[in-house]
Amino acid sequence: MKREIIALLVLSFFTSCIQDDIFDRPHPCLDEKCNTYFEIDPKVSPSVYQDDNGFHHIEYYGPKYFTISGKLSELDPYYVINKVPLIEVQYDSDYWVAFGSISFKIPTYSVYSWFTNGDWDNLIPVGNLEYTLTDIAKLQPPLNIAGYQIQKNFCWECPYAPDLIGTYSKYNYEPRQMFFLDSLMSGDTLKVLIETKFNNDAGKRVVIEDIFNIIVD
Repeated sequence: MKREIIALLVLSFFTSCIQDDIFDRPHPCLDEKCNTYFEIDPKVSPSVYQDDNGFHHIEYYGPKYFTISGKLSELDPYYVINKVPLIEVQYDSDYWVAFGSISFKIPTYSVYSWFTNGDWDNLIPVGNLEYTLTDIAKLQPPLNIAGYQIQKNFCWECPYAPDLIGTYSKYNYEPRQMFFLDSLMSGDTLKVLIETKFNNDAGKRVVIEDIFNIIVD
């Protein structure tokens, strides 16, 4: 009985020390102010604007992506290890793309070949062969425009499952993330979800969520 009492006292003291250490740690951000600022990069999407209802408009004009850039508050030095800030940004969206078919062409050459010069290099193609892959959706799961896929055997019950959803930018104060965009999305409305963790390690943490409501023009 005495041994059990002593063991309980030691365990209680050890647990108390751990909790005191956590509570004694400083606030994650300098001056205890954690702020995020994100925008759709106008250098990539020059015509982007926000309407009176808070929706961001992106015009599709050729590039297969748009970019969201950010600026984050600096962490307290306690949460900077070897000049690396323990900060993390997770990106997700409610828009998925399923590919039906893809067609592509490859050049063909003459058996005896033609060349552009007398050095017998730089082959000249004599035609093209076109290949089409159909029912790609049966082979590949849909793509989230944030840049990830969920496989058929994904373990939703596993404790690590939330870490496999979305894409990440870590350990920098100016994150950038590209999102897929194409002409078939014109006229659609989508959401981009951003979660920023100030201190993604143990101890005190501040989490800020940002949402972009976007219309593709």
